[in-house]
Amino acid sequence: MPRMEIELTSTREDGNWTWRAAGARQPKGSVGGSLVPTGAAIGDVLRVEVEQFMDGIEVTSVLAEKDAREAPALLEMLGSGGDEPLVTTRLAGKRNRRRDDDGPRSGRDRRGGREGGRGDRRRPQGDDDTRSKTDGSRGGRRDGGDSRGSSDRRSRPQRDSGGGDRRPRNRPADDAGQKPRAKRLRPRRAHRKAALAALPEDQKLLAQILLRDGVPGVRSAIEAQNKASEAGGEPPIPAALLLKLAERIHPSLRVADWQDRAEAALVGIDDIDLRDLRSVVVAAEQSAKGEDNKALAEQIRTGLAVRVDREQQSWLAEVTSALDDDRVVRALRLSSRPPKAGSPLSAPLLDRLATMAAAGLTADTSQDRWATVLDALSLSPVHLRVVPEGLPAEPNEQLLAAVKRLSMSVPDIAKAFGIEPTPPPRARRGRTRS
Repeated sequence: MPRMEIELTSTREDGNWTWRAAGARQPKGSVGGSLVPTGAAIGDVLRVEVEQFMDGIEVTSVLAEKDAREAPALLEMLGSGGDEPLVTTRLAGKRNRRRDDDGPRSGRDRRGGREGGRGDRRRPQGDDDTRSKTDGSRGGRRDGGDSRGSSDRRSRPQRDSGGGDRRPRNRPADDAGQKPRAKRLRPRRAHRKAALAALPEDQKLLAQILLRDGVPGVRSAIEAQNKASEAGGEPPIPAALLLKLAERIHPSLRVADWQDRAEAALVGIDDIDLRDLRSVVVAAEQSAKGEDNKALAEQIRTGLAVRVDREQQSWLAEVTSALDDDRVVRALRLSSRPPKAGSPLSAPLLDRLATMAAAGLTADTSQDRWATVLDALSLSPVHLRVVPEGLPAEPNEQLLAAVKRLSMSVPDIAKAFGIEPTPPPRARRGRTRS
């Protein structure tokens, strides 16, 4: 998903913010207040993920700022709870290695019973498993033929590690419990192609720019063309005429683009990312023209409501399961991402979450763990309710930097460290374009 840096320019009465690209006048737009971090101020620069539509740019999520890490990140090894050794080793002998100190095996010499030189190196006939593994590693039979397609492969014993089907190397051991990522919207272009085909030939290039970049893209293309014409000593193209033509054909192209997206959203309404479904519903207010399109928009709106209710119940169950398993960091991060805006956790779950978060912040907790729990807590709905059970005796620079960065979200914890809550430093902006 594309990322960019935006600068917050003002707030609205409904709680939303307006923004523009950091260091520039364009592009610009608005972002929901629920996405903006607590303590944000006008002029702050945020890293965000965006979606590009014909109507403009929509901010889908705000990314956390990266901290400069001096020490490597460490993982706590919890173990399986058993008494078995954590690591087992077994020395494997080298192939064709001469070992004069070994005695005879099963009444025979290791070199096939011969006491002479190195002319015959056949292995004992009873050592089938060793012979099959050695031959398989060489990629061929001992007689020089190709082992592929022969009957030897069917007779070879199958390697078994004692655990049934082996897991692929790149798959983590606990991947079965991970929630699969939602599919993104992949609309077809049937209506867009039909709208382009209905236009005169001299308008198709302009329409393609509109479909790709919207009216701002047309303005940029005109400016670039006129600069090139000026450099070549040619007359400029009529910008006002082209913009007027673009504004005239833009509505029909926007409707066609929405129809493609809406049909794809209706087909995959059960598994497509909720952000994509919401964007289709929002765009329907301007693009759903005609009775058929309005009926399609209503179907998507109804399906979205059902889907959100289902996701909300699944979210509540997932938070509860994380708390039951004592996975406080995961529970905190999940609590900050409800599928349905304005539907927080119940009071008992909030109390339980706050209690477990406080129990995870003690004087005996490692400082890396302290910073991890604090980072997850800063975005959770209980960020103002948690009182740590203890503080580290000598907090290091990394922990103090994390507390200072998150001080506006957890002001009481910051004051316990002797840090006055202050907004995070603003990102350095470039020179504003004229």
